[in-house]
Amino acid sequence: MKTIGLIGGMSWESSKLYYEFLNTKAKELLGGSHSAKCIMVSVDFADIERLTFKGEWKAIGELMKQAAQQLERAGADQILLCTNTIHIVGHYISENTSIPFLHIATTTGEAIKKRRIKKVALLGTKFTMEKDFYTKTLIDDFGLEILIPDINDRQIVHDVIYNELVKGQFTNSSRQKIIKIIKELQGQGAEGVILGCTELPILISKADVEIPIFDTGRIHAYNAIEWSLRH
Repeated sequence: MKTIGLIGGMSWESSKLYYEFLNTKAKELLGGSHSAKCIMVSVDFADIERLTFKGEWKAIGELMKQAAQQLERAGADQILLCTNTIHIVGHYISENTSIPFLHIATTTGEAIKKRRIKKVALLGTKFTMEKDFYTKTLIDDFGLEILIPDINDRQIVHDVIYNELVKGQFTNSSRQKIIKIIKELQGQGAEGVILGCTELPILISKADVEIPIFDTGRIHAYNAIEWSLRH
């Protein structure tokens, strides 16, 4: 089994799930008392959040590069960035390390393709929904049609993420808001929905909606374990 390197803390609410997903999948595949070989470098999310809202992506990229290089020096064989939005600077990782960097949009696209879904909704921060670093991979590499909420609903999702979910607050009122937005996108033809924020699956489960959900963090972690065993 190869060692998986994790860049976490964005937020730790979902980073802790990565550890659970990795170990659950390792035990499922190997049985017995097996667990995942992994290393995590966790950043201070307050720093990342401040830089994000100031649009200082280069500074964030430098922090991600440093974390990735720290993982490589520690013996990681592969790197996972345990967040969707910060993949906007994923090239700082891939261009400055010599070990594979597993992109969350790629693993998500593969999972959608397996379900033979062509038209899918995307929920996440405004950065994830509005910039092309995520949707470009899904469109160009997997031929998907991506639906995002209208401008008002994008703000609602964004605010729920930053004002509540990353702070460990998961309320029924916010759950209902997100469910309503998903239903509206379903009405526009969405055959599935990407929960493109690693905290969203803590709020929304498959029992809440009628179409398949794609839990990006779980998909990402499971793919990493399968890679670590293949290699």
